[in-house]
Amino acid sequence: MSNPFNIEQELKEQAKERPVMSKLVRTRIDATLESLPELSTSNLKDAQRPIRLHKGLRRTAVATIAAGVLGVTVLASGFVSPVMADSLRNIPLVGSLFSSIEADMGLRTAGEEGLTQIVNSNVSYQDVKLEVLETVYDGTRAAFLVHFTAPNLNQGEYDNGKDIVQLSNGIDNVFFNVQGTEQDSGLFYSSIGETEPDTLLFEQVIPSDQAAAGLPDQFNAEVTLTLQGIDHEFKLDIPFTKSTDDIQHVQPNTVVSNDQFTASVTEAEVTPITTRLSTVISLNNKNALTNKNEDQLSNIGFAIYDDQGRQLTALNGEGLYEGNQLKSERIYATTSGDPKYLIVKPFEIEDDFAEEIKDPQFIKGMEMKIELNQP
Repeated sequence: MSNPFNIEQELKEQAKERPVMSKLVRTRIDATLESLPELSTSNLKDAQRPIRLHKGLRRTAVATIAAGVLGVTVLASGFVSPVMADSLRNIPLVGSLFSSIEADMGLRTAGEEGLTQIVNSNVSYQDVKLEVLETVYDGTRAAFLVHFTAPNLNQGEYDNGKDIVQLSNGIDNVFFNVQGTEQDSGLFYSSIGETEPDTLLFEQVIPSDQAAAGLPDQFNAEVTLTLQGIDHEFKLDIPFTKSTDDIQHVQPNTVVSNDQFTASVTEAEVTPITTRLSTVISLNNKNALTNKNEDQLSNIGFAIYDDQGRQLTALNGEGLYEGNQLKSERIYATTSGDPKYLIVKPFEIEDDFAEEIKDPQFIKGMEMKIELNQP
């Protein structure tokens, strides 16, 4: 018989393994990407073309929460009985829910180091209630946890009137508005795991130009959310406070080349929660890019490793074609500790949804070392 005192550790170790993306989630992402409007190429020979870098820069579909934090045993099948689930809701959680998110080391660090804020903000409509539990903001990412209560919601399964879907799939629309400006990209949401099935994690990436323009350290965001099958807009007023001044900002302008490509890192900003990287990748001996060239550049990712060899989880990326270049801003989850440097490795993307990068994918001779400011 297994030692019961080892169960918590085993659960944590299993939670750290990369989850396999379900067919349903993959289909939803494919459908979303296909729905993005195509840009006409007839008059874009010399124009700047923005793109979303979905390839190799996606949000993990489900952020895993370690059941061991609550001191409970979850069977290998992953099934939690309704009786056990009701009992779990009555167990007070000590500490931050963010500290239990295994798939994002940056958010987990925020929870463990007390960088999050407890929030008391909720809205109701008929028998449906949305309650903001906790927030964190580091100047790059604004993340918040929302608990849902509804008669047609049971253990993370939501009845939209036509079908029963996972709660995260029952979100119809969600908008994040700051100081009268609606963010048009960079918003993600996901489940936080089986022990909190009716709670979702939302994250908004703040564009660097907006952050540089003077977004205050304290602000209120208006989040508008609609659920499938409910003809109502839920409007949440969510306060955010920048929780860290531990921000390392460097402009390394590191450049590497081989026979085909030239790559550079022009800027890096690292907080205990999020790492923002500005990159440029270009095709040598080209003045302009054909559609085939653009596809080639968009299929190059940038993997980041800290000084302990740990890979940073890629979260999001957006880019702009300009001349023979693709200029990009890429967002990653910071690893724990205080790294002295980062290693950046361009690689060829073979699968949009693969988490693990194999050695043959790395582009030889293109590795870059980014020294960070030290206190």
